[in-house]
Amino acid sequence: MGTTNKALIFAAVAEVATGLALLIVPSLVGRALLGEELTGVTIPIARVTGIALIALGVACWPGPPLTGMLAYTSVVTLYLTYLGFAGGWSGVLLWPAVILHTILAVLLVRAARARAT
Repeated sequence: MGTTNKALIFAAVAEVATGLALLIVPSLVGRALLGEELTGVTIPIARVTGIALIALGVACWPGPPLTGMLAYTSVVTLYLTYLGFAGGWSGVLLWPAVILHTILAVLLVRAARARAT
């Protein structure tokens, strides 16, 4: 395994760890990094950022980047849907974003299947 590959794996693991922390305990990450707790609307924004970092880590892991984008699109679709139904957050673009990410997820699944055959 070359140095570049080791560095990429290290970066992938670091991004996934940071993403998980933002997803699970966003206020703790905010306090640790910025010296302030995250509150209000910054919590769902931090969680979407966490999902993106996890997907970035997956994409950087040796393998197809398609997997990382599919992971991001699928999980962010689920999270935004959750926010719309249970989180009390609903801006004018929330449901169009859910629909767009659902369409992207379907297209990426089709691309993954086409690549596999």
